[in-house]
Amino acid sequence: MKINKIIGFFIASLLLILTACEPIVDEDVLENTTDVAGVELSATQSTPGGNEITLDLVTPGINGYWDYNLGQALTDKITFVYPIPGTATFTFTGTLGKEFFTKTIDVQVDQLDHELDHDWYNLVSEDTVGGKTWVFDGGPNPDGRMWWFMSAPGNKDGAWGAWWNAGGDCCPPVDAAGKMHFDLDGAANFTYYADASSGTGEAGSFVLDVANQKLQIIGSNILGAEEPRGNPEGIYDIVSLTEDQMVLYLSNNAGGTGWTWVFKAE
Repeated sequence: MKINKIIGFFIASLLLILTACEPIVDEDVLENTTDVAGVELSATQSTPGGNEITLDLVTPGINGYWDYNLGQALTDKITFVYPIPGTATFTFTGTLGKEFFTKTIDVQVDQLDHELDHDWYNLVSEDTVGGKTWVFDGGPNPDGRMWWFMSAPGNKDGAWGAWWNAGGDCCPPVDAAGKMHFDLDGAANFTYYADASSGTGEAGSFVLDVANQKLQIIGSNILGAEEPRGNPEGIYDIVSLTEDQMVLYLSNNAGGTGWTWVFKAE
């Protein structure tokens, strides 16, 4: 009997000690500071209908970022020069406190009255509505030149180091005689033609990331993107982009190597 009392006393003491050691936690309950309807966004243009735009989150106490189609800005306010005439939709993503939200604002761009970064003119020409057409800078048959080839993976600094000159030596892509057209006629338009002589193209769009020197094709892909060489996501590093030549690079394709594309203005 005494043993049972001692064991019971020991267990009760142990529970008391464990309970005393538990930390006291004040639980903060997140609450929304407003609702989506209460979030005010503003967009101003430095000139009426012009393409220099300032996006601003007016409502205080909201955290988030702007997606202005050319990139993302981790700030409440951003000013930029937009390259595409027409109606542009910009998105703010943020948190109300306990939940995330997205809200958009539209801006009508009627004139490109502020000069674009020169990469835009190199890609689509100064006639941004008419655009520019690009083809392989070689071929379409093997010609010994370097225009579609395997390169070292991992770093675009090695993009010109050919491991295997596929297009120039023996094995050009099936669309070696094709073309690609870029323009800013109401949107960032991309059209792919498997054969340059064909009047039927595959329509898509593109994003030119000037700051990070990347080109993304959406809803289509570049010439010579056949598996395993191309990127299914359509994102390529820009090695160089001039008025006459564009060199793109993929650092690690499905074949485990890098790949380099060399195009010229048609």
